[in-house]
Amino acid sequence: MIDPNEPYEVQIAKQAKIIEALINRAERAHEVGGSAYSLFESAIALQAKVWEKTKDLEEALDTLGRASSELEIAYKTQERIQRNLADAMVAMEGGFALFSEDRLQVCNAQFRELLPDIEPLIKPGLEFDDYLAAVNTSKYLNPDENGVLGRAQLLMSGQRPGRRFSSFVMVLRNDRWFQFSCRLTSSGNIAVLQTEVTDIVRENRREKNRLIDQQAHFLHAAFDHMSLGICTFSAESELLIRNERFGQLLGVPLPLLRKGTRFQRIVEHVERHEILDRKGGRSDFAGWFRAVRRGDTVQERFRRRDGMSLDIRIHSLPDDGFIVSVMDVTAETQAAALLEQRVQERTVELTEANRLLQIHADEQRKIEAALRQAKEAAEAAHTSKTRFLAAASHDLLQPINAAKLYLSMLTERVGEPGASEVVSRLNRSFTSIESLLQALLDISRLDSSGAEFNITSFDLGSLLQGVAEDLAPLATEKGIDLRIVPSTRWVTSDQRYLMRCIQNLVVNAIQYTERGRVLVGCRLRRNRVRIEVWDTGIGISQDDQTRIFNEFTRAGGAGKSTGMGLGLSIVERACRHLNHPVRLVSRPGQGSVFSIEVPQAVAGRASACENPTMEPIADGDLDLIVMLVENDADELDAMTQILESWGASVLAASSTAEAAALMQEIGTAPDILLADYQLDDGDNGIETIRTLRALAGVEIPAVIISANRQRDFVRVGEEMSFAVLAKPVQPVRLRALIDWKTRARVA
Repeated sequence: MIDPNEPYEVQIAKQAKIIEALINRAERAHEVGGSAYSLFESAIALQAKVWEKTKDLEEALDTLGRASSELEIAYKTQERIQRNLADAMVAMEGGFALFSEDRLQVCNAQFRELLPDIEPLIKPGLEFDDYLAAVNTSKYLNPDENGVLGRAQLLMSGQRPGRRFSSFVMVLRNDRWFQFSCRLTSSGNIAVLQTEVTDIVRENRREKNRLIDQQAHFLHAAFDHMSLGICTFSAESELLIRNERFGQLLGVPLPLLRKGTRFQRIVEHVERHEILDRKGGRSDFAGWFRAVRRGDTVQERFRRRDGMSLDIRIHSLPDDGFIVSVMDVTAETQAAALLEQRVQERTVELTEANRLLQIHADEQRKIEAALRQAKEAAEAAHTSKTRFLAAASHDLLQPINAAKLYLSMLTERVGEPGASEVVSRLNRSFTSIESLLQALLDISRLDSSGAEFNITSFDLGSLLQGVAEDLAPLATEKGIDLRIVPSTRWVTSDQRYLMRCIQNLVVNAIQYTERGRVLVGCRLRRNRVRIEVWDTGIGISQDDQTRIFNEFTRAGGAGKSTGMGLGLSIVERACRHLNHPVRLVSRPGQGSVFSIEVPQAVAGRASACENPTMEPIADGDLDLIVMLVENDADELDAMTQILESWGASVLAASSTAEAAALMQEIGTAPDILLADYQLDDGDNGIETIRTLRALAGVEIPAVIISANRQRDFVRVGEEMSFAVLAKPVQPVRLRALIDWKTRARVA
């Protein structure tokens, strides 16, 4: 019935009502009557309830007493804080006021007495905006400072969320200065503090005046001790201030240098006594003044009779006056004259040096012309050497090719073991000669300035497979496991030179490996394909790695049968021209890894004139009519016997005219045409192909056999659809190429 959270006065009132109700109930019960026992029971029950309520009432009174004590303590604490605040405000040197909810709550006497005309308004409850408005209209405020407190009002009332502090300086009429500070407290109240700064302002003013006087003294002292003569004149050309140096330099007496002397009198005195000697006549005084009035600077150079040189300048001033400066430039003039003399002397020296340089340049041009002629002669000799090597290689390859063909036939016909060994050794000797000549020819081509490359896109896997087929017998003979990792990548390069480079690397790997294996594979590095040749050979020392790419150089520890040392030189030259980086990683005794990086290409179709990589066909009858055109009799005979041994019918001719006559004689076109490119009397294999195809009226399958691999030659092969087979001819490749060309025609 009684809520203990309610105020004590309410609880006591409720308890009194409850007690009164119980007493009334007991009296009504006594009046109604009843048995004595029931009345006794009612009295006992009533007494117990009265005791219980009395106990509650006592507890409530005790709680009320404690609350009254705490309230009294709080009142006393508040009074003490207010007295302390009042004492602190009285002790403050400046005025202080506190505005709560934009109304004045408390302030000290200094705050009220600052402006006597608004003192009656300063009472508790005064709004902050009204206070600022009253201050702005106070007659004690300096009129020049009106509106300052208006800005404070705007700041404190309209920008309170962004700015919590503002400070201005008020200037009173009696030259008193007060700093007016407003601060927003965290509870949203405004604390106003008025601090007198009159002493500080006056001290600053005195210090400023002292500094100005001191600076003026310093300026005057510096002005008098300047080496430059200075004199200022008013707008009426009257002298205002000058230093002693001005009169000394111009030779003007002191009476003329008094304040108020006109500038024209000083000029007339100088001209009358001829103190200054000006080249070109008398000074143009009027012209000086016109120039100064326009804001220009007048500068004149004079010379005194004693030889001193003076530089006079006239500058305009903001008040329409002007300032005249006179400078002693004798040292500068003498230095300039000395410098001019030295310049003239130096000019003479430079002229002589220039003449000598011209003579030297003429001699240099003559030397350069001689060097250019020597260079042209060297280039001509180099070109002649290249042509000679190419011609000599071609002439040497002709009999070697014929000898190899004879050896191939002799190998098949000789059955005696001893004769077979002699033929084998003879074959190896010719192979070595062929390799050496081919290497020399490649180096000659790569060293020539006009080296040509046939850059195409082709299947790298087919090229690697061809390398494996060519070098498999060499690896088997030495007992080396040669492995080629298949690849489907296409690359962009010169197919012939790239194949030659890979062959050289694989041959080197086989020659320098006593046992183990040689592995050839590819790795993709972004848009480039890295062709790597791994071996388990003797390795290459660090010193040898820097020189093995030179001609006729072999790694240390190599045997006598490891080649002539030209393979890596060809690789370095060809890859340098093709911009294919070559890398080497090797450890002596463990093996080496050579790699060539080639640009990757999009898969496509190989060119028709490129040599195909094919599986050799099985031995059997070659039931074809073959037109063979070769100007070398031995090679013609050897090639004829090889073709006839394969079962072909051979029409042998030494020129285009003879081949055309043979075809007209038999009355039909041959199944395939094999022609050497370089024939006698300016004739060539391309002309043979054109002539026979024109006579037959059909495109006869053709193969050009030559050592010529120029780009134009390959381009013509693509246009005319003939294949190219390099000399010396390998019979197995010739047989495969004939089969491929004739099968393509049948298809």
